[in-house]
Amino acid sequence: MDEEPDIPVRAWLPRTAALLLGTLALATAFIAAYVGALHHPTPRDVPVGVVLGDQRAQAVMAAVRRETDKIEPVEYDDPAAADDGLTAREVYGVLTSTPGGGLRLTTASAAAPAATEVVDQVLAEAARRGNLPLAVTDEVPVEQSDPRGLVPFYLAVGYVLGGYLAATALGLRAGTAPHSLARAGLRIAALAVYAVVLGVAGALVVGPALGVWHHDMPAVAAVGALAVFAAAMIAAAVQGWLGLLGTGIVILLLVVLGNPGSGGIYAPEFLPTWLRGMHRWNVPGLTTDLIKSAVYFDRRSMGWPLAGLALWVTFGVVGLLTATLVRGRRAAARHAAETPPTRDDARPTG
Repeated sequence: MDEEPDIPVRAWLPRTAALLLGTLALATAFIAAYVGALHHPTPRDVPVGVVLGDQRAQAVMAAVRRETDKIEPVEYDDPAAADDGLTAREVYGVLTSTPGGGLRLTTASAAAPAATEVVDQVLAEAARRGNLPLAVTDEVPVEQSDPRGLVPFYLAVGYVLGGYLAATALGLRAGTAPHSLARAGLRIAALAVYAVVLGVAGALVVGPALGVWHHDMPAVAAVGALAVFAAAMIAAAVQGWLGLLGTGIVILLLVVLGNPGSGGIYAPEFLPTWLRGMHRWNVPGLTTDLIKSAVYFDRRSMGWPLAGLALWVTFGVVGLLTATLVRGRRAAARHAAETPPTRDDARPTG
């Protein structure tokens, strides 16, 4: 029985130490990001619509704004524009006056139940102090099977996780940088097919299997396929340029910063300042927003999340192809130079 060779300590220690230090840094960043972002969610500037010229509603909103920064008034020219703002996910609620001298608050809890709860509480207290009756209507409610509205986020996490794991698996098996454009094309095609299959699988799980949603399953599957492909191409591009070291950067972007900054666990208005806008550009945030738009909201609210994921796909494809032209071809040439000639290659000709 052959024994494993005794590798000198100085040969493996530096690389092992570097891997452990990298893992330590990622784990520390994970703890800092999740605990720092989520341990004490504090709502600030939760947007609520109000119509210009609606003096009673504007007066209540102005009084609330003077007392707290939890709610930020967003003014619209007319009631139709305010309603469009609600269904386009620009605001979490719209406050209007009623003919009987009261107020009406129209909310969309599917956007973020915790945010609409804050809006309900703050405006209900303001109406009580002003001795104004307040009627509350949830125009876009969450499904009863998902009362906290977390399924879009968990589904997004699964899609993103599946995407970068697939790219990493292919990188381990076939090399992080393909040796030719043809191989790069095959890898992109394989990841695209994988993305479609996982997109459909995720939609089937939250739909027929678990019964969370019973509608818009083709849209959920399409969103899922795009999200999986975006995450896979980002991972493939970063790993193509940096090798397996790039896996740590991918985890940092998609998990360590991506998940708490997605606005899926808590609405962006509940997060620390440095994370509040992250959902508008990171893949988990864009995916969460796009799933909510596909299931609950007006299709107009899909514009930026859809464009954002498409941009990530484009960057990923370009990144992988350029890594192939630079690192992949160098690796192929080096491999050819190091490969000893076969017996037929060594035979003289002529």
